Amino acid sequence: MNFKTLDDADLAGKRALVRVDLNLPMEDGKVTDTTRIDRILPTIREMSAKGAKVILLAHFGRPKGIDQKNSLKQVVPALAHALGAPVTFVGDCIGEDVAKAVAAAKNGEVLLLENTRFHAGDEKNDPEFVKALAANGDLFVNDAFSAAHRAHASTEGLAHVLPAYAGRTMQAELEALSAGLDNPARPVMAIVGGAKVSTKLDLLGNLVKKVDVLVIGGGMANTFLAARGVSVGKSLCEHDLVATAREIVEKAKAAGCEIMLPVDALVAREFKANPGHRVVTVDDVAADEMILDAGPLSVAEVVLKLDTIKTLVWNGPFGAFELPPFDTATVTVAKAAAKRVQDGRLVAVAGGGDTVSAMNHAGVADDLTYVSTAGGAFLEWMEGKALPGVEALRKG
Repeated sequence: MNFKTLDDADLAGKRALVRVDLNLPMEDGKVTDTTRIDRILPTIREMSAKGAKVILLAHFGRPKGIDQKNSLKQVVPALAHALGAPVTFVGDCIGEDVAKAVAAAKNGEVLLLENTRFHAGDEKNDPEFVKALAANGDLFVNDAFSAAHRAHASTEGLAHVLPAYAGRTMQAELEALSAGLDNPARPVMAIVGGAKVSTKLDLLGNLVKKVDVLVIGGGMANTFLAARGVSVGKSLCEHDLVATAREIVEKAKAAGCEIMLPVDALVAREFKANPGHRVVTVDDVAADEMILDAGPLSVAEVVLKLDTIKTLVWNGPFGAFELPPFDTATVTVAKAAAKRVQDGRLVAVAGGGDTVSAMNHAGVADDLTYVSTAGGAFLEWMEGKALPGVEALRKG
């Protein structure tokens, strides 16, 4: 890894500004999913144990100026409970109040500063705002991969004015991603699902150059089927992108990348849970039917192909996995991948959008090599784009 990590940092007695992801789902003032808190605990605990003053920076929501509905104060109880230690909240992220609170804190204590996005300077990466943030720190640790695709003051700007390091979650993410596409064991398979080709053109264009097998599922598979002349009935299909789908297939051929599309499907006339449905070959979809999941033959082909694969990168479900029985393909392939990971035969990295929910639904989130909770950042990495918050942490 050519990134500076906590192993390279002298933490004792230092004021450490730590960018974390606390953009948590809330209901009635309570955190409903603590996954992102759980991910940052190792970094906070290690830095605290090594005697740093741990000063957490984060954003919450999309406020336009100060907006108490988006105050980070409301996440303090859940954070302190998970950490098993007090967390001091400070009602701003720059200025005199912060300086006083940091000076008063003992080594090893944890402070959470107010939402960085209450200041327009954060998203603008304003040098004056960067300087104001940096005034309260001796070093900067970025542990928020999910925000690393944005060049904001609190994600990228600080790394240029303070000694900067990757936190343990960021480090784990970078190591997993490197094993996934940057320097993978071959052959490599990518599974790309989801609704629309239009949202994943850059992704598909990058993957056909980097992977050996590209499995296309979800609604986007219908567009590729239509490009082959298959009639997909009432299925979600971007008919205006049929020519683009053909271009991607040609690029894949030129790069020696095999594309796998469904050969059969679960179809229904209604988009709801447990409707009347049937399994058909993709050539036999009626005009009033919708493809809502890949069929058993398609799933068997993918599972069989997994036995020849060393690395799997996965983004997006095969079907409408929230509605049974259209979760069958996603769950079956996810369990097959997890078994191969547990047997030591496969490195499997999944993430982006609905993928985390799909892996949790399949009960395999803890059994894959890595599941990234980052949405946009994971996708941009898969698209081959440089992530500003990551680039700023590189050595040399």
